Amino acid sequence: MSGAEVICEVRYHIDRHTLSEFKEYARTWVKLIERHGGSHQGYFLSRKAPVGATMSFPEFGGDEESLIAVARFGFPDETAYLRYRDEVRKDPDGIEANSRYGSNPPFKRYERIFLESLV
Repeated sequence: MSGAEVICEVRYHIDRHTLSEFKEYARTWVKLIERHGGSHQGYFLSRKAPVGATMSFPEFGGDEESLIAVARFGFPDETAYLRYRDEVRKDPDGIEANSRYGSNPPFKRYERIFLESLV
């Protein structure tokens, strides 16, 4: 196992009709991650850009119009991350969350990415 810190970012695509349920989902996972040795930076919801905020490189991108939530959390190392994954499966709150959201999640889809420090 690598001794490097594990930083994970998850980007959720949300239907506005499920936003209140997604907020409850977010609160649940912050508690579970922190309970099992991780640090959670929170969930962040997309918003409109400030008036007059132009893109620095408009030929390469644009503002996202969808409702997006981003979560970022970390663990000291891969061993701690894998221990969390194992422990949350046994945690009564983790079992309930996986059961509640597993077949009917409060988001349309999500992407997960693991990050490492660049500089």
